[in-house]
Amino acid sequence: MSPALTRDAPIEERVPEIVRILSETYPDAKVALNFSNALEMLVATILSAQCTDEKVNEVTATLFQKYRTAEDYLRVPEDELKADIKPTGFFNQKAISIREACRRIVEAYGGEVPNTMEDLITLRGVARKTANIVLGNSFGIVEGVAVDTHVKRLANRLGFSEQADTDKIEQDLMRLIPRERWFDFTYVLIDHGRAICIARKPKCDECPVNHFCPSSLV
Repeated sequence: MSPALTRDAPIEERVPEIVRILSETYPDAKVALNFSNALEMLVATILSAQCTDEKVNEVTATLFQKYRTAEDYLRVPEDELKADIKPTGFFNQKAISIREACRRIVEAYGGEVPNTMEDLITLRGVARKTANIVLGNSFGIVEGVAVDTHVKRLANRLGFSEQADTDKIEQDLMRLIPRERWFDFTYVLIDHGRAICIARKPKCDECPVNHFCPSSLV
């Protein structure tokens, strides 16, 4: 590391060190949602909106025993599905999204979750973030960076992006971060966002990259 490299240096110069240090800090970073196939990953990610991964995992522990195929989500009355996912919050909209996504999976893709970005984003409730999570974790296909609330917050604070729109933030991250790191570094940022760079009162004094962060309070 150059002794002149500080938080005032161009972001292109700071990124390699930030990526290295945070990756060493969170070597086991990975998706926190429990899943065993692409459909479960899709449903869990839809349920995770405005909900903790821990709560989603509690709900899906029994949900995934009851609903094993896309057709299963269409067979039950909508109110029954709503009741099954109610603890995750916003269950009315989530139930509609899950059922309509499954309806398209059955009608357009033979009951199998598609494995391209182009097809995934045609599903109800699926934008690029969800599609990136499903593609990377279920199919090993990396098309971009999943920008959730943690990634968005850290991208702005660290100076990776000045954008507010998640798609534009993703484009900035894809430009700055080496492609081979897009998938795993997403979860490094998420873990750091949960542990240190929290929303309301970040623990800047504990942050291993505070000397590279223009938003640091120390």
